[in-house]
This record gives sequence, C-alpha cells and structure tokens, in this order.
Amino acid sequence: MKYGICNETFGDWDLNRALQFAAEAGYQGWEVAPFMLTDDIRSYGDAQRRAYRDAVHAAGMEVIGLHWLLAKTEGFHLTSTDPRIHLETVEYFRDLIRLCADLDGEVMVLGSPQQRNVPEGESMVDATAAATVVLQDISPTLEECGVKIALEPLGPQEGNFLNTAAEARELIELVGSDHVGLHLDVKAMSSEADPIPDIIHDNADVMLHFHANDPNLLGPGMGDVDFRPIFQALMDAKYDRYVSVEVFDYSPGVERIVRESMDNMRAAQN
Repeated sequence: MKYGICNETFGDWDLNRALQFAAEAGYQGWEVAPFMLTDDIRSYGDAQRRAYRDAVHAAGMEVIGLHWLLAKTEGFHLTSTDPRIHLETVEYFRDLIRLCADLDGEVMVLGSPQQRNVPEGESMVDATAAATVVLQDISPTLEECGVKIALEPLGPQEGNFLNTAAEARELIELVGSDHVGLHLDVKAMSSEADPIPDIIHDNADVMLHFHANDPNLLGPGMGDVDFRPIFQALMDAKYDRYVSVEVFDYSPGVERIVRESMDNMRAAQN
C-alpha cells in the first residue's frame, strides 16, 4: 500500500515547502481539498491546474484525487429532491471530476456531511433515491475522465446519511456503476458496532480509498486506536491503494502530525 496526506494539513504553508516536507517524511500521494485551491473551481484555469499538478510531480509525489468535495460551497446537495438543486449539484460534480482528472487524480472521496444530510421534511427513501440519481447522472463523466468516486460513511455525530459501511454499500449497489465505490475512515468506523478489521474484510472488494486517523481528531497512532490489526486487515485484503492521513486537530503542529503519523503507520506493520 501507499501513503498519502491531505493538503489542508499544511494550512497556509507554501505549496512547494509543504510538498517537500511531505515527501521527505515518506508520503507518496497528495490528497486535495478543492477549497484549498480556490474559492471557485470553475475559475481555476487550465494553466493553474497544470502548475499545481506539475508542482506535485516535481516533489516526487502524485495527486491521489479530491476530498471534501462540497465543503464550503453553497447551493449543492446530494440528497435534495429539488430539481434545480439536483441539476446544479450534478453539474458541479462534473466540474469536480474534470478538475480531478486535470490534476491526474483518480479518486474523489464523497464525505461532505452538511451537503448530504437528509433535508428536513424529506424521507430517507426519497433522499436515497435522490443520491442514487445524482451518482448515476455523473457516472458517464467519471468513466470518460477515468475517475472514481468513493462514498464515505460518517458516524451519526457527523450527520444522518450513510452512517455505516453497510449503508454506503447499499447505495453503491443501487447506483450500479463500476466507477462508484467505497471509502473507509478509521475515525468514522470507530462509531460502528462491528470491529474495524471486520468492516475492512467485509468491504475489501469495493474499497477505493482509506483514511487513517483517530476519533480524537489526530493522526494514526496519536490516540487510543490500535492500528496493528487495522493494517493487518488491509494487508490480508491485499489493499494496494493509498492510506491517507486526514486530521482535524492541528494543535500539535504540522511537523509533528506529519512525521508522527508516518512513523506510527510504519510501526503498526512491524
């Protein structure tokens, strides 16, 4: 498997400095939150995309893809039954897919709980149907661009839609596209009843991407979760894609988070 890190980890660091530091720490992949690039991806031009991609490559890394797809946006919602919102959301996803491809990314992690929660007054059945149609509508663009979208289950503390891997898998099956799969996140899986290694084993066939973190919002090994059985489960599943560090508490400092997360992941496999 390969190691990646999310670009928002580095906050306002200069891009080249951040890439160099990540590469020297042992990371091979760079995961991009679009809001770290621009306030409006539709105005983020071809030259800017090439320059960003080339900077990542020059550091000896590759762009994994995108995450936080709908974060810090307005007017888009995965589960809305409003026809106008549906169309605008589909078009925005298509723009994101093209951005991902332009950066040479291959996977887009669909978390963004605020933009997928079941709207007030709407049933779960209708919300699921709406999400299914959005994902079916963007599947041709995913195929055309060689990009896949990975549905991210998030615990009930985050929202009310796709709280478990099983629920995400049901939606994947409803969509019925080879370009729609599953993303697993350690912090999120910690809220499930089943042990994390079991969730990995049960869903290895549809897993496209993996986030390593802890329920305390820090990096892997920086909390109470034992990552040894988690990495063993990934190895048993012959998972050969990226394990990407995603943290939410930056108080220990960027340098410590980046280095300690990598050290802990390597130690968990010994």
